Amino acid sequence: MALAELITDPDAGVADIAAVLDALDGRARWALLSGLGRAEQRALYRKADADAMDLAHLVAGAGSLVEVIHDGLNTLPVPPPIRRFQKRFCRPDGSASDRLFGYNEGPTRRLLGPGYFVALPTAASDIVAPLADDRRAWRDRGGVVVDYFQVPDAPVAPGWPRVVPNSRGLQRFVYHGTRDFVRRVSEHVSIGAAYKGERALDHYFILCRRA
Repeated sequence: MALAELITDPDAGVADIAAVLDALDGRARWALLSGLGRAEQRALYRKADADAMDLAHLVAGAGSLVEVIHDGLNTLPVPPPIRRFQKRFCRPDGSASDRLFGYNEGPTRRLLGPGYFVALPTAASDIVAPLADDRRAWRDRGGVVVDYFQVPDAPVAPGWPRVVPNSRGLQRFVYHGTRDFVRRVSEHVSIGAAYKGERALDHYFILCRRA
């Protein structure tokens, strides 16, 4: 069965999808994922496991300030080449940190800006959520929040672009006021949903960590 068919099959769970993806090498895995459209990504997000997602999934065993690249594909209404991007993550200096730094690399980065963010576990006790009810809602959306309200406040990985707030320049129309909530799919793959403030945008993105 094709991956898209498996995702939309009501009898298939995320474990069935993960088994297919985990059996592939990186090139073959991304070849399958890069063909997923909006309907498939929406269905995959709904099947994916919010509670199983944590920061370690995004950076594996990388040390502090070591770049970890995830190839990505989003569902925004733009030409297909522009829907491809990378999210790049690193642990801050001090590998025990309970947050990650990251930015978006792709064909629009030089025009729009890097779209820096801080990734946090949604279960964190000190996470900035407006109300207690929102904290529970955030955990239901995904185990990790990619928070564009925040940008790195300490050194980032060598070679990364200069850190700028998302309220500056053209990137304010894309990243400012946005949060992404991410769920685990398989060992290398996660799926995210975009929110503007507390409003779901019904746009999604697939991420595939390079091994």
